[in-house]
Amino acid sequence: MFPDNEVSVDCGLGYACQFCAQEDTCGLNKPHHNKVLIENRLAEIDQIIVVLANKGGVGKSTIAANLASGLANRGFRVGMADADIHGPNQSRFFGFAGAHTRLTDTGLLPHRFSAPSMEYPVAVGSLAFLMKDDTTPIVWRDAYKHDFIHHLVGSFHWGSLDYLVIDMPPGTGNELITLCDLLEGCNVSSVLVTTPQAVAQMDSLKAARFCRERGLPIIGAVENMAGIICPHCEGEFHIFPNEALDDALKAFQIDRLASVPLAPELALGSDEGKPIVALSPESPVAEAFDPLIDACAALGREQFSEAVAHTLEEVFAENLADADMQAALRQAPPDMQGELNDLLNGEAARLRDAAFAPARPGERS
Repeated sequence: MFPDNEVSVDCGLGYACQFCAQEDTCGLNKPHHNKVLIENRLAEIDQIIVVLANKGGVGKSTIAANLASGLANRGFRVGMADADIHGPNQSRFFGFAGAHTRLTDTGLLPHRFSAPSMEYPVAVGSLAFLMKDDTTPIVWRDAYKHDFIHHLVGSFHWGSLDYLVIDMPPGTGNELITLCDLLEGCNVSSVLVTTPQAVAQMDSLKAARFCRERGLPIIGAVENMAGIICPHCEGEFHIFPNEALDDALKAFQIDRLASVPLAPELALGSDEGKPIVALSPESPVAEAFDPLIDACAALGREQFSEAVAHTLEEVFAENLADADMQAALRQAPPDMQGELNDLLNGEAARLRDAAFAPARPGERS
């Protein structure tokens, strides 16, 4: 039994109990600490975007890395969480291959990727930072995977973020189920990744069905390896059969947001730890990501506008109900009282509409 007042006591450390040297002797409520830790992390994150495909090898990690970089290019504060436990590649995609993290009182420190186009660096958290080296295989049963997903969200010191992009492993198993349970009630959406092949589409649409069953909104789909531009004649051709992706997505009421070509510079940027969207944001390959980035950025602005409008409505409702305001209105001539009320209500509506107005290009929410 724990003491009656124990639930209200927390050590205040920014990492889970499994990382603590005092775990064996600590008398505090460990489940309570781990729960509070995750809740505090999530409270500082506005939007969470889960990138998934169900099938491996379709370039999901590449899409996730460039999405995170593209949002950072727009001036957002972005985190890149690598939940691909058996293939944690985001460390390499952002130039941190072989790097390790430090445990501080605030938690595990993400590594931060910067580029000239970014106002804020991308915070990168990965299991790779906890491994001896990149060649170490992860041979874990589901219980360990469950714990790591909690550590990824709760023990890494993400700080305040506009977006946390999460790179998921293939499949719709334990990692995805654990993550969906963990993020219940958060502003979380998903992006599907597929290639033109029928087998890849089939598996990605299984992931779409999972999202629908779990109530996880789908922003749209990205077609990766959509074609090749010949370096000699600049003509475009396809190496994979095109199996009518739009028709398959339409059946699920999912939009195709972007088609990303199979380009050597895209793969080279990933191998060198420099996402193409950060390395060369005005290149044709980087611009192929723009519709995806636009859709995700618009989602953040929409949520921000709704919050602003709701706050404005509350403020005006409180002010109009204020005793001094009502007393002042009663002192006005009777024929003016109605006009003053209409004027105040009209100003509230104007500010509410302004909150929902589209943001100017490059403007942060």
